[in-house]
Amino acid sequence: MLLGAAVNFATIFFGSLIGLALKKGIPERFRDVIIGGMAFCTVYVGITGLLKGKSTLVIVISIAIGAFIGELFDLEGKMNKLGDYVQSRFKGNDNKISQAFVTATLLYGVGAMAIVGSLQSGISGDHSTLFTKSILDGIMSIILASQLGFGVMLSAVPVFIYQGAITLLSGFLEPYLTETAIAEMTCSGSLLIMMIGFNLLGVTKLKIVNYIPAIFISAVLAQIAFFY
Repeated sequence: MLLGAAVNFATIFFGSLIGLALKKGIPERFRDVIIGGMAFCTVYVGITGLLKGKSTLVIVISIAIGAFIGELFDLEGKMNKLGDYVQSRFKGNDNKISQAFVTATLLYGVGAMAIVGSLQSGISGDHSTLFTKSILDGIMSIILASQLGFGVMLSAVPVFIYQGAITLLSGFLEPYLTETAIAEMTCSGSLLIMMIGFNLLGVTKLKIVNYIPAIFISAVLAQIAFFY
């Protein structure tokens, strides 16, 4: 069940090792072209998950209601404020390791892909999103560790704990969800993954975290026969 989180841990760890060995920053043109390719891979993962949905109406209504709830409570804003608070605790701290640790942990852990991927791993055993995230994180680890140092490697531990906890908690829900509910949750979550890919490409600037309630709304709607 924790395979996705474990792979993510490994890519951050070994990516950091490579970055430490390089000791110099990666040229921006190489970084941009690789991340661009990974963004398209992220879109592909989203498309394959979309095909598992059974009702277009469920997805449309789920996204509309989920986006409304997310925007009402400003979920992305709150997550960003949490990140800013943690980061502010290290301002004025000359400890380069601690600064690198916080920077990398926030980058890898505070985001929709970590949440959606962990939910998919726990509920349906689909690790594809976390595998894609792992590649992206591994690449960023090489870049960050070459610039910031050893603290980037340490961030692999809280990221594993965070994603592993979400995976385990969602796994407990799986026995109580119908096959249709899991399919619709996978579909709505995959749509969010596509949004992440378009954000990475610079095509959109969507507040992805605000759409996360749609995943749970789709599970509720999947229990209502009207939509089928």
